Amino acid sequence: MRLTIVGCSGSYPGPESAASCYLLEAEHTAESGETRTWRILLDLGNGSLGQLHRYVDPLEVDALFLSHLHADHCLDLCGYYVLRKYHPSGAQPRIPVWGPRGTAERMARAYDLPLEPGMNEEFDFREHGGPGAAVEVGPFRVETYEVVHPVSAYALRVSAGGRTLAYSGDTGPCSALDEAARGVHLLLAEASFRSADDNPPDLHMTGADCGRTAAKAGVERLVLTHVPPWHDPSVAEAEARAEWSGPIELARAGATYDV
Repeated sequence: MRLTIVGCSGSYPGPESAASCYLLEAEHTAESGETRTWRILLDLGNGSLGQLHRYVDPLEVDALFLSHLHADHCLDLCGYYVLRKYHPSGAQPRIPVWGPRGTAERMARAYDLPLEPGMNEEFDFREHGGPGAAVEVGPFRVETYEVVHPVSAYALRVSAGGRTLAYSGDTGPCSALDEAARGVHLLLAEASFRSADDNPPDLHMTGADCGRTAAKAGVERLVLTHVPPWHDPSVAEAEARAEWSGPIELARAGATYDV
């Protein structure tokens, strides 16, 4: 599968990138014999919908998976609702959106819609399952692991074609993230904090935390993301390298990875 970094800025859109959004693509042959590219999104944060047009027609996305309901991870679903409802070619078919409990209500309130129908005519809202619960979309198998954050939040483990990626979402270091990342080919991990600061627990990770997670989980490759614009990303990278000797990169908008 191919990963494209649509947005990777932490906490809010920055001068170099929109907020969190990651596009995954993979080929799949259906029982009918038809082969096509399937596409899913991991998060759709502020500013990311506009940037998504650079890489794919947003109407060609097959499903969305929201790690949690903070604005920098979900709020562009409001614009996506407009695009799918009012597109000149007509209202588009509903597509599934997996997220924490209350996603449909959260998005209706965000756009000042009545809770019924809210956005339910455009999106088929579905709730993440328990630890390791899995759903399948075309070639993708997506497993969810509830992690530590002030709101209900999930790490996502995505497999396709014998390859696996883990996305931390927003989390502090925890055993659930270690399990989600176990043996993956690519770990996409948030590095919002710096070790030198007095950081609150169970909120975000430092670059050092990401490196330690990669080492414990035995990952093949580490990509650091969600660094806020007020921090120097090179600090997160240096911290991670001090804890893990494997390949490390800083996410940047437009970068692609063959997982």
